[in-house]
Amino acid sequence: MLGTSAVSETDISDLQLIHRGKVRDVYEVDEDRLLLVATDRLSAFDCILPTPIEHKGSVLTALSEFWFRKLEGIVDHHMITTDFEKMPEAVRKHPELRGRSMLVKRTKVFPVECVVRGYLEGSGWKDYKATGSICGHKIPTKMVQCEKLLTPIFTPSSKAVAGHDDNINQVEFMKIVGHDTATELKRLSKEIYNFASEYALTRGIIIADTKFEFGEDKDGNILLVDEVLTPDSSRFWDASLYEAGHPQPSFDKQFVREYLETLDWDKTPPAPPLPDEIASATTERYLKAFKLLTGEELEIGSPAT
Repeated sequence: MLGTSAVSETDISDLQLIHRGKVRDVYEVDEDRLLLVATDRLSAFDCILPTPIEHKGSVLTALSEFWFRKLEGIVDHHMITTDFEKMPEAVRKHPELRGRSMLVKRTKVFPVECVVRGYLEGSGWKDYKATGSICGHKIPTKMVQCEKLLTPIFTPSSKAVAGHDDNINQVEFMKIVGHDTATELKRLSKEIYNFASEYALTRGIIIADTKFEFGEDKDGNILLVDEVLTPDSSRFWDASLYEAGHPQPSFDKQFVREYLETLDWDKTPPAPPLPDEIASATTERYLKAFKLLTGEELEIGSPAT
């Protein structure tokens, strides 16, 4: 059954809050485990909006779980469980956390975003129009907005503590994480994107681009962490309506960005509230993305399986 209230912020008094991000609240469970709670907060243009998007955190958690399991033959991940009944007692005291909580292995997260682009849109489209290239990748001339690239490209960015992540070139990327790690993160990112985008097409969704985060466990193993292939971290387009040359109908938060672009707002805090119809329409897009990709309706408020 779908719930009826949004969760903007969490407070687990028995656990230490170690980070409150744009979307997730991260708690320390013990020296080996963390709890990630996906709230219904939504950020756009690096500002957290005052209007939560109902069910959003549940979509991000359930869809990440779906992908983590689907990708197990390609990459190891940090997820332990999303089953609420297997959570620490301190978590089970808070029923509002059901469906939006993920118990994970603790890792040292690499301070980079691993971005893979298969289509020309977003900051990649802006860079292309200005320079003819994207993060050092020379792109053929006369391409149009949202056109499919000849082959997906890896365009990492620095992971900013606050504010906007900055695109970096391959040399800068290697300086941050080291040559061997950079090579492996690039390989994994492209392999994951290729696998996921091929699968998504069979479900009627184009994954135009996406970003991944990776961490290293105490044994030095590289794990896929945070969220993966969600409407927050990816551009999801309706494959049946795809037509290069203009912005695409999407199942992600681009819908909110486009609304905000119509306002007289300078994209600095505080962000303006969203009208009810925009917030509701965004929820519908997130739920539809989940259903298309998994083939199932999202069950919120019932035990995870």
